[in-house]
Parts: sequence; structure tokens; C-alpha cells
Amino acid sequence: MLAVQLLFFRGGDAISRVYLDGITFGLLNALVAIGLALIYRSNRILSFAQADLGTVPTVLAIGIAVFSGWSWYLALGAGLLAAVVLGAVVEFVIIRRFFTSPRLILTVATIGVAQLLAVCALLIPRLWDEQLVSSKLDPPFSWEFTVNGIIYGPGKILALVVAPLAMAAVAVFLRTTSVGIAVRASAERADRAGLLGIPVRRLQTLVWALAALLSFVGIFLRVNILPLPVTAGASLSLLLAPLAALMLGRMTDLPAVAASAIALGILAEGVVVETSRDSLVYPVLAAVILGSLLLRRRSASRSAADDTSSWQAAEEVRPIPKELRRVPEVVAARWGGLVLGGVVLWYLPGWLGVGDQTRAAFIAIFAIITLSIVILTGWAGQVSLGQMSFAGVGAAVGALATVEWGLDLSLSLLVSGVAGAAVAVVVGLPALRLRGLYLAVTTLAFALATSSYLLSRRYFDWIPGGEIPRRPLFGVIDLDSAEAMYRVTVVVLVLCLLAVAGLRHSRVGRALLAVRENERGAQAYGINLTRVKLLSFAVSGFLAAMAGCLMVHLSGRFDEFAYTAEDSVLVFTAAVVGGLGSMAGAVLGSVYLRGADWFLPSASGAGQTAALVWDLLPTAIGVLIVLLMFPGGLGGLVYRLRDAWLRSVARRHAIVVPSLVADVRVEEGDEVLRHAAVESAAEVPARSPAGVDGGVDGADVGPDGPSGGSNPSHEAVAEATGGTA
Repeated sequence: MLAVQLLFFRGGDAISRVYLDGITFGLLNALVAIGLALIYRSNRILSFAQADLGTVPTVLAIGIAVFSGWSWYLALGAGLLAAVVLGAVVEFVIIRRFFTSPRLILTVATIGVAQLLAVCALLIPRLWDEQLVSSKLDPPFSWEFTVNGIIYGPGKILALVVAPLAMAAVAVFLRTTSVGIAVRASAERADRAGLLGIPVRRLQTLVWALAALLSFVGIFLRVNILPLPVTAGASLSLLLAPLAALMLGRMTDLPAVAASAIALGILAEGVVVETSRDSLVYPVLAAVILGSLLLRRRSASRSAADDTSSWQAAEEVRPIPKELRRVPEVVAARWGGLVLGGVVLWYLPGWLGVGDQTRAAFIAIFAIITLSIVILTGWAGQVSLGQMSFAGVGAAVGALATVEWGLDLSLSLLVSGVAGAAVAVVVGLPALRLRGLYLAVTTLAFALATSSYLLSRRYFDWIPGGEIPRRPLFGVIDLDSAEAMYRVTVVVLVLCLLAVAGLRHSRVGRALLAVRENERGAQAYGINLTRVKLLSFAVSGFLAAMAGCLMVHLSGRFDEFAYTAEDSVLVFTAAVVGGLGSMAGAVLGSVYLRGADWFLPSASGAGQTAALVWDLLPTAIGVLIVLLMFPGGLGGLVYRLRDAWLRSVARRHAIVVPSLVADVRVEEGDEVLRHAAVESAAEVPARSPAGVDGGVDGADVGPDGPSGGSNPSHEAVAEATGGTA
């Protein structure tokens, strides 16, 4: 990083400013990054709420100092106390409820926590009947020094003194105190620490309180230098540099994390001084992150594999058992539901106004983007937080194809899809070496770079800036009305669902699942990992780019601010809330998040703050409730209800369906299900290879019927290769 800065962004005559300001802001980012590292060591997750944990008490401190007129020292003390309490409450009330959940689910839960804390930050000024957009505090002393004619005021001096002292205090606490040693022990192996009598959960509460305290100190010191923006998406921009430092510091090495944060601060300041453009910081940081991670030696340890596997949260959807597919009521429900759903979707515009028709079309478009995440993350296991960037590429190319080349919308969709697939393959190259958190942060950095630079008309004038015409589709179908565009988007969504369903049942789909479950096992069976991973990115990018092309034609012009990193995180959240393992989950997640955002009664008349709060609350609270109650997402809930109904059908018709009793307890007296369990057990020798224990789907059959789980890695690899493992 320093080599890049010295070669390209030295700063010329302002080199002293580059290093002093870079070190100052790097130290502040280091405090936030160390908090991220502590939470990762404790919970093995990436906390998107880390910046908000510091923003909320900082806003409280600003309110106390500015609106109540208290002294700076009292505001600081109140903020410190509020940070400790906030971190402990968040862990105890929310995070602890996800203690046994997959790490991906818990990470998405922190997105909900971040949005909930953003609501709190917006509401805190209302305690004084004020509205805080941005504010800056002035320290109660007037220290300053001058270097090469540049004056460094008390805020920067305070940061240069306090930040290193805070990091040193954390190091002393972790290395010398009994509580700190216990925290380190529980971070290494929580289960072993629990067996030794260490109160792991109470220590995790302490870790979250400490992380919130560090985040508050970093952000509060920043407020003494620069104004703090209090907006819905401000925390993600504050979080990128600490996230990058966390990745470069190998997640758990606190000194390396701090040193990386300082180096990134110097690099960022060099970019700003050399180019005079803040927007170029994100693409440079993204390039440095990508290069550093690709050059790093990949760990082959079991712990690294465990960390990656803990990010797999997709529940595979079981098809309707063959024993019930020809039962009349099942056939009627299946085809009747499809026909009814098609009729409702087709005639829905007749019940909606023009504005709601456009919103419904946007929901269908977001469902396509969410479907692309189901393929990439749910099936291929590649975590991507930059999906809206692919949609932005498709929107830009689609606008170009329509305006400059005069292509029909159908051809623009195909051209956009190809462009999105090509970009996705390039972005997916790190997936050949990186997985899990590393790939997630890399794609997030790409999303920030895309929204601030790659799709900006300030740097690339080939992107059309005027109105996008809606030419008749195939030269015949008029697309000027909102109703016509709605029907086009719904037809494209249905075609995408059919294509993805065909992909899932092909050998390629089985190979995707095999790679997700066990890369080494899949490779041993002859699956080309490089080809499968890049293919998953290509298909995902194709779908997302086509959705972006539809979006730019629906909105009528290209808007670079419609494809931000915040939107990428939101659409990823929609995929997890809907259920990463099913196509229905993609639709349900988009309907839930975007539908709640757009179709709930508006609060715009109550002021800007009230409108922002109303927009964030459905996502914040709803995401947490859904993930807590339905870990498999809304799609998983639908399929569990379907299986419950199929069990009742099997009972009424006295049909033995072994696959429907592999995951439920057989109660005494239920002869049909007991007979199914016995028959399932009798089939074990015929279905299990020699030396492999387990019944149908790996279930062990006991006196009360089957119980237990399966070995998905073994089954997925065998299915993908067409043989038995």
C-alpha cells in the first residue's frame, strides 16, 4: 500500500499533509477496525453495525454539547457510557438470539442492527426537537502546530494522542488482565473455553461493549475534525477502510489490522491530495485490496475451511415426493396455484394506479437481481455484496444500446446481459482464491468503486445522460404505458425463473451445489472448480445486468445513484430473508423488502427525518424478526408449510412417503408414518454404499422413527458427477 502511494500518489509539495493527515485518519479507522476484529474473533462474523455502534453515542454526545449546552467533557463522558451500554444491549438482546445460527445469517442480522441504529441516530435529535444533518464539535483547548505552512488544529492533535493510547489500553487489557486472557481464550475456541468453565456468552457481551466503545472513540475524535453526516447510508462509507484493514490484517491479528488501517489512511490521503477528487479513493482502495488478497498465500488449514463452511446457510428445497405427484388434490393444487398466480400477476395492473404499477415492475426487477444472488451465493457458495454493480453495468450498456445503436429492447437485454456476464467473470476471478468474508469485502469494495467512479458520467461520457426512449417491442408492442412495462418485466421474470429452474436440474446446477458443499471432494470427482465458479458469476451477472437494462428503461434515464453499495447490501439482505436455497425465496424477499418500503403508507408529509425512519424500520425490525423466527427465510417457511400439507395428504390417502418423515418425529399411534419409517430403514442396504452408515437422506432410524441429518457434501458431489460417493 505504501509502495502504491509512493509511486503514484506522493502528494508533491503537500507530502507532509499526506502523511500527517493520513496517519491521523488511519488511526481513527484503526479503532473501528480493531473493534471489527474483536467481534470477528468472538463471533466469527463481519459486523456491518460497527460504525453505527459508534455513530449513535456520538450523535447523543453532539446533542448534549450543542443543544443542551453542556461542556465538551460531559458530552464525552455521556458518549462513553452510552457506547458501553449500547454494545452490551445489542449483543444481549439481539446477537445472542442468533448464537447457534449460521454465520451468514448472523452477519445479515448485523445489517438489520445497523439500520435499526441508523433509525436511532436520526431520532436522537428529536429529544431536543431538533434535526441533525451533520455537525462538528470543537475541543475545549486551542493547541496547534504548523508544518510547511499547514496548521494542524486541536482536533487532529487530540486524535494523534488519544487513538494510540486507546489501542495500547486494549492491548494491555487483552494481554495482562484475567478477563482479557479469557476473552482471547474464548475467541480461539469457544466450545473448549466453555468446557473449561469460561462464561463465553458473558464475555461476548463484553467484547461487543468494547467494540462499541472503540468505534465511539474513533468517530467522536473524527467529529472534532470533520462534520459527521447523519444519513441512512453514511455508515457504509465509514466502514470500507476499516473493513479493508481487517481483511489485510488477516482478521485476527490486531497489530496488523492497525498497521493496515494507518497505511490505507496514508494512501487515501495521497489520492485526495494528488487528484483533488474524493471519489477516486474507492476505486484505488478496491484495487489495492484485490491485489493484496490475491497475492497472499491461501490457508489450507481446517480452521479456514470451517470458517468458510459456516457461511453456508442455504436450505435445499425438496421436490414433491414421487408418491404424491399423481394424487388428484396435489395435481390440482400445483397447477391451480400456477394458473391463479399467473392470472393475478397479469391482471394486477387493473387494480393499481400508474405509480403503483411502476413500483410493482421495480419489485419484479429486484426479484431478478435477487434470483442472481440465489445462483451465486445460495447454490455456488460465493458471497457477493456487489450485485447492484452488475445491474448498473447492464443499465449503462442497455441505455447505450437503445440510444446510440437504436436496438430493440429484446436485443438490448441480451447485449446488457453479455456485458454484465463479462464484468462478473472479471470480478469473480478473486473467487478462485478467496471465499467467504474475503470475497464479500472484495465485491463490496467493487460496488463502492463502481457507484463512485466506474458508472459516473463525470469520468466516462459514453454513458447516455438524457431520456431513454421506449421503442415498440419487436416493432409491434407499445411500451409507453406503465402497464405495458409492468407486463414486460413480469414476462422476463418468469422466463428467468424457468431458465434458472432448468439450470438447477442440469449437471451444471448439481456441480454448483457440489462445489458449494465440498470443493476438494468436487475436484476429486473431476469437477473443474475454475470453470464452475466463473460460470456461476457469469450467469449471475447476466441476470443482474438484464434487470439493470429493464430498470433504466422503466425509469426513463440512467441514474448512477440507483446502483450504490447500499442497494447491493439491501438486495443481498432480500435474498437471505427470502431464502438463499429457493427461487421462490428470491421473489418473496424482494416483495417483502421493496414492497414494505414502497406500499406501506408514506410518512413523507411528516418531514425528511420521519420519512427516512419510516423507510428504514420495515427493513431493520422485519429482517431481524424474519431471520430469528425463520432461519431458512420466507421461502423455507413456505416449503415447510407445503411439506406439512403433503404429510396430511399422505395420511388421508394412507400413502407411505419415507422422505416426508425423515425430518419429523413419529408420534406413537401414527401407523402410516411409522410404517414409512420402517420401510425407509429397510431401504438402507440398497441405497447406502458399503461402509456408509445412514438411512434415507442420511437419517438414522430409531425406535421413534428417523432422526438426525445428512451429509450434504457427500450427496451433492455424488449427484453432480452422476455416481455414488
